[in-house]
Amino acid sequence: MQIYCDFDGTIVTQDTFDKVLRELASPEWEQIEAAWHAGEISAAQCMRDQVALLAGDDAALQAVLDSVDLRPGFQSFAKWCAEQSLPLTIVSDGVEQMIRSVLRRHGLQHLPVIANQMSGAPGRRRLQQPWMSVTCAAASGVCKCSVMGADRNSTRVYVGDGRSDFCVAGKASLLFARGVLARHCVDHGLPFIPYETFGEVQRYLYLVHRESLSADAPRSGVVLEECA
Repeated sequence: MQIYCDFDGTIVTQDTFDKVLRELASPEWEQIEAAWHAGEISAAQCMRDQVALLAGDDAALQAVLDSVDLRPGFQSFAKWCAEQSLPLTIVSDGVEQMIRSVLRRHGLQHLPVIANQMSGAPGRRRLQQPWMSVTCAAASGVCKCSVMGADRNSTRVYVGDGRSDFCVAGKASLLFARGVLARHCVDHGLPFIPYETFGEVQRYLYLVHRESLSADAPRSGVVLEECA
């Protein structure tokens, strides 16, 4: 079993990149956002144009990131995944440096992150999108369906909440969805498991993982504790 998890709105309670834009970018970023919502530009183009508007030095950027909080229960969930040897990877259409900053502050810097990458000096920042695909159904800078498609694991779990998760909605073995992603699944008849907390995700996966272990090994050789 391989677990993939979105970041903004899923692991953290807000959109980290939008918060940075509100604090450090010129108001033009909202016009670019509106053009994306109107379908005039792709999500990938939207982010590239918005990153170019970022002002403020690295210290100012870090001050904004220091105010971003994890969703309650994620640290416990990540710890449980490690204890059960269940790989957990963050797949986000956000910015890797921003994500790693938040994770580092909470002692989670060891988690793998697949995301866009930012370079350049303040006022001249650029966005690299090495995970972009021209065939991405979400037209995002990070094609999450391509990332999951490269994984041959028989059970691929995805936890998400937003528009950048649409392209993986029909490809995960188990999809946990809330917010916009859940509404998308309902509208398109896609199976999903609703959730609000990572405790709910953990309880469900505990049962799935226990059944998997029971099928592969003698039951007496497996000791697991119920999650809170």
